Amino acid sequence: MKVIGIVGMPASGKGEVSRIARDLGIPVVVMGDAIRERVRKAGLPATDANLGAMSGKLRSDLGMDAIARITIPAIEAETAPVVLVDGIRGDYEVATFKEHFPNFILIGIVSSFETRYRRLADRGRSDDSLTAGELRARDERELGWGLGRALAQADCRIANEGTLEEFAAEVRALLCRPGEIP
Repeated sequence: MKVIGIVGMPASGKGEVSRIARDLGIPVVVMGDAIRERVRKAGLPATDANLGAMSGKLRSDLGMDAIARITIPAIEAETAPVVLVDGIRGDYEVATFKEHFPNFILIGIVSSFETRYRRLADRGRSDDSLTAGELRARDERELGWGLGRALAQADCRIANEGTLEEFAAEVRALLCRPGEIP
């Protein structure tokens, strides 16, 4: 099985990559779903603060690769030849996936702060930050988990600054030839 990981800052386009992968018949495992499930079981609303606190607690209690290790069984449960993992947040997670899945490939999605901030209002998720300060705080939290170091390890990068159609075309082209991804 080939596992393709997606890494990028909040609102960079990771979810759009997942949507395109699903449209192409590629199963998607979203790392954030493991966090959302734990927040739900704790009886808390799925706000950015609660999701961030739960992520931090799991990493503190179980190690910086905790979310990757929690997600591995869901990836292994898939029977498709290619599985996409959405939401890598740190270099420890990348190391765990590379160790566990020899054919692991990491795709980085890159968007400017301004572009990401504009997109948040349109996305409408319960954990979306609505102010520039809140997005900066979220960025800092995730960079503290090693997101920048993970992004630096990407086997290839896709810039997401143009139209949705341009981005989708580039993602489709890449996902339709997973054997050729560097």
